[in-house]
Amino acid sequence: MASAASFYDFKPLDKKGQPHNLTNYKGKVVLVVNTASKCGFTPQFEGLEKLYKDLHQKHPDFVILGFPCNQFGSQDPGSNDDIQSFCQLNYGVSFPILGKTDVNGNNAEPVWEWMKGSIPGVLGLKRVKWNFEKFLVGRDGQVKARWASTTKPESLKATIEKELAVPAGPTPTKTAAAPTPT
Repeated sequence: MASAASFYDFKPLDKKGQPHNLTNYKGKVVLVVNTASKCGFTPQFEGLEKLYKDLHQKHPDFVILGFPCNQFGSQDPGSNDDIQSFCQLNYGVSFPILGKTDVNGNNAEPVWEWMKGSIPGVLGLKRVKWNFEKFLVGRDGQVKARWASTTKPESLKATIEKELAVPAGPTPTKTAAAPTPT
């Protein structure tokens, strides 16, 4: 979807394989994370859930969207149902976890291609390096920041709160955000 202008132009698949219209998040601040159930970074689910609960309670217009991905070391081999159960039982995840998706390659979900193009990684690379990379989407549907897998969720709080302070409404284009090397 090369003509996409914002995050809201996409419909990735949900956990039941149905299109999930991202216009549902119009005017919200969204943290997008590619997740995995059997990764060294999997304990970040705990930090993501804490971040979600802390911020969502004060700011109902904050959402985290998890996109399970099995592309890195086959670290999320289960079905969508298995992944949902794992996240809820082991980490109490209450934010939405969508359907398993590819974030790189020929079958990459278009929203991921668009986000990677919006803020490329280190050396301008337009690929996700590993599980638990994070992208922050502002109320205007534009990518505001990108963080590497090693970035702990709790360290994102100040940046997310700053974005939450930006009023809703028309914004001309994405703001200049210095991407963290990935």
